[in-house]
Amino acid sequence: MRIIAGSRRGHKLLEFEGQNIRPTTDRVKESIFNLIQEFVPKSRVLDLFGGSGALSFEALSRGAESALCVDIDKNSVAVIKKNAESLAFDNFEVVNADAMSYISSEKRQFSVIFLDPPYNKGFIAPVINGIVEHELLCEGGIIVLESDFSDEHSDFSGLNIIKQRKYGRSYVTIYQRG
Repeated sequence: MRIIAGSRRGHKLLEFEGQNIRPTTDRVKESIFNLIQEFVPKSRVLDLFGGSGALSFEALSRGAESALCVDIDKNSVAVIKKNAESLAFDNFEVVNADAMSYISSEKRQFSVIFLDPPYNKGFIAPVINGIVEHELLCEGGIIVLESDFSDEHSDFSGLNIIKQRKYGRSYVTIYQRG
């Protein structure tokens, strides 16, 4: 896994192996950023279910203003912190928390929110509804959802699907507030 483009292009990221670990491949990550490239510069990024932090770090490398990564797993948080240290971004923070608790306590708004929850665990609707209810997504902002083919894809109040692509088993759906 590596940073694909921007100021830290080519930088290798640490990752870890484990059950239920499903990092976004470089090919899918590159496709995601091709789909959202106009939204990234100067964005405020929230990466829920952060994993290794790869999506946050890619966004920062491509000109995002700031990024905040949230993950419940302490091993993920440790990997994210090591990646952050090696990349030396000063506009990055990581929080060890579950997504729903974090959503209900956060007061800031974000312009890009990455969601890559564990597949088929029922996280998508509660998390997206929580983001909408707590107004974490700014007007015109986007949610980038990576999900499994069999996960439910719903319409959410106040959000429009602006793009959707399939990459093997993964779907990438871009929702926009507007």
